[in-house]
Amino acid sequence: MREQSRERILVAALEVFAEKGYQGATVSEITTRAGVSRGLLNYYFPGKHQLVDELLARYLDGVVELVMVDGGPDERLAAIIDRVLLAAVTTAGVQRMTLSLVLGPATHPLFAAAEARKEERVAALEDALRSLFAERGAADPALEEVLLRSVLEGVIFKIAVYAGQYPVERIRRRLYALYGLGEPVGSLTGSDPPPVGRMRAASATEAGPADTP
Repeated sequence: MREQSRERILVAALEVFAEKGYQGATVSEITTRAGVSRGLLNYYFPGKHQLVDELLARYLDGVVELVMVDGGPDERLAAIIDRVLLAAVTTAGVQRMTLSLVLGPATHPLFAAAEARKEERVAALEDALRSLFAERGAADPALEEVLLRSVLEGVIFKIAVYAGQYPVERIRRRLYALYGLGEPVGSLTGSDPPPVGRMRAASATEAGPADTP
C-alpha cells in the first residue's frame, strides 16, 4: 500500500509538472491529483524539489537500461535504436516533462545533481556504447558515442514536441541505413503519418495529457 501511494504521488507530480511547469505546479495540485493527504506526500517527499529529484533519477536509470542489451555489436546497436524510439513514442509526455526540467533554469541544477549521483550508471552507459563502437571498428568510439546519443536525443525531442506527426518508422529505417544495419524487422509503431513537408506543434489541448510511466 505504501509503495502504491508513493507511485500515485510520482505519477500525479509528473502530470502536474508537465501541465504547469515546475514553478507553476503546487503541492496542493499534486496531492489532489494523487488522491492523498499533504501529510502523506510530505512523508515521502518533503517538497517539490525532492519530487523532481526522484523523477529525474528515474529518468536517468531508464536511459541506462535502454542501452544494456546483449548480442553482437550490430544487434546491440539495432536494439538500442529500437528501444529508444519505442520509449520516446510511448512516453512522449514523460519526455516533455523531463526536457522542461533538464532545460529549465530553476531545475537544471537538480538534473546536474541527479546526474552526479548517478555517475557510475551514466559512465556505464557511455562505456557500453563506446565498447559497441570499438567492436564495430570505429576510429574514435567516444566520438561515435556522443554522436549517437546526440542523434537519438534529438529524435526524442522531436517526438516529444511533434507527437503523432513524427515519421518514426522512416527515421528508424534511415538510422539503420546510416549505421549499415540493413532493413529493420517489423514495425515499432505501425504506419507513419503521410509526409506533409513541415511539422507544427499542437496546442496543449490537442496534445492531450502527459503519459504516465
